Amino acid sequence: MPGVDTFREDFGASVVVALVALPLCVGVAVASGVPAELGIVTGVVGGLVTGWFRGSSLQVSGPAAGLTVLVYEAVQTHGAAALGVLVLAAGMMQLGMGALRLGRWFRAISVAVVHGMLAGIGLVLIAGQLYALGGVQGPHGTLAKLGAVPGLFGRVDWAAVALGAGTIAVLVAWRRLPARLRLVPGALVGVAAATAASVLLRLPVETVHVTGVLAAVAPPDWEDFGVLASSGAFGTVIALALIASAETLFSAAAVDRMHDGPPTHYDRELMAQGVGNTVCGLLGALPMTAVIVRSAANVEAGARTRASRILHGGWLLVFAVALPQLLQVVPLAALAGVLLHAGWKLLPVRAVAGLWKTHRGEAVVLVATAAAIVATNLFEGVLVGLGLAVAKAAWETSQVHIEGVWEGGELHVQVMGSASFLRLPKLLDELDALPTGQPVRLDLSGLRHLDHACLTALRGWEQNRAPLAGRKGVI
Repeated sequence: MPGVDTFREDFGASVVVALVALPLCVGVAVASGVPAELGIVTGVVGGLVTGWFRGSSLQVSGPAAGLTVLVYEAVQTHGAAALGVLVLAAGMMQLGMGALRLGRWFRAISVAVVHGMLAGIGLVLIAGQLYALGGVQGPHGTLAKLGAVPGLFGRVDWAAVALGAGTIAVLVAWRRLPARLRLVPGALVGVAAATAASVLLRLPVETVHVTGVLAAVAPPDWEDFGVLASSGAFGTVIALALIASAETLFSAAAVDRMHDGPPTHYDRELMAQGVGNTVCGLLGALPMTAVIVRSAANVEAGARTRASRILHGGWLLVFAVALPQLLQVVPLAALAGVLLHAGWKLLPVRAVAGLWKTHRGEAVVLVATAAAIVATNLFEGVLVGLGLAVAKAAWETSQVHIEGVWEGGELHVQVMGSASFLRLPKLLDELDALPTGQPVRLDLSGLRHLDHACLTALRGWEQNRAPLAGRKGVI
């Protein structure tokens, strides 16, 4: 029976995805500065709420490392009580973008900016988790953390470092094992091994603080909505909505290439993410986005329908309700190891090398975006990247040149390309270099675009250079 076979495959895939998601949900929550249970709550909502929607059949949603930096900054700036309001507002914004059918426009974002955003997130994540790995408090700000790394070695808890390094070693080695041995996710194996070592050896390392799901869930109060009057909070909402949406839709494009099922409907998927983040906001939980690691695990495990991601949310709910006390023996250093590995994977080293050989301008945009995120914050860094990408595109598309041909004692000068203010100095230099004292006929019919600055300059050149005959177009 096809239905039974499909359910069997979806059931098995759901277990695998839940095992992949569990350590990531906890690690992202701890790194974001909120109770570990809130990460699981977001994973549950990603499965049991967002999983029902038909935007993308095999994509899995939950808390993502890509939003950790932004959430941590928001919690530190506005307080944990305001997180639900910010996530709720971001979810409502996603619903509005989906209703306006803006999902497809996210595909127009420069790939260099996206890779730069991920690289910046990876660098910030690595800078923060190095201190968590060592069991010490780091300075405020990414640049300060990176600058203080040389002095970190004299202050670290080497037992915690050993657990975190062991977790990373398991994650790296796990991918090299035969597929039949990798039925259990490497992140879960690494965290479980570090936890077992910590318990058996009775290592004095810091572990996850557990408050219980009901105690961790904190719906926002009416007075918490006052934070939206702050321009900084409003910028955080925009950043959450745009970055979560971009990560979701880029992930959807990647997942679509991994299976032969129905492709993603971008606007519906954006609406699904909006509903999920709205619910997360009402529960005071972390924001969600589609996560490529879980989605890829879902496809590779043989999932056929959206039932697998719904069931994965059910497994997370069972764990959160029945076994939350297991979290309190998990060393924070092991979770830091998981996130350090995740941050390293976000660094597009090969992409930068490839772009430098073929499209150096794109490589510059990528590196500049990442550097801006490290130097400022995620929102401002992405804005810098987008600005550079637009400027680069404008520069490359505003190519203009002239060709001159003598016809019957008259110089016929044809201007071709796109004449914008960016190329105005070059255009005027070439026109001024034309022979003086000779009749010139300026032909603008070859221009695809002529902006006001160039129009004004050409009219001024016309007045200073006579005679001009046979002009065609805009002068």
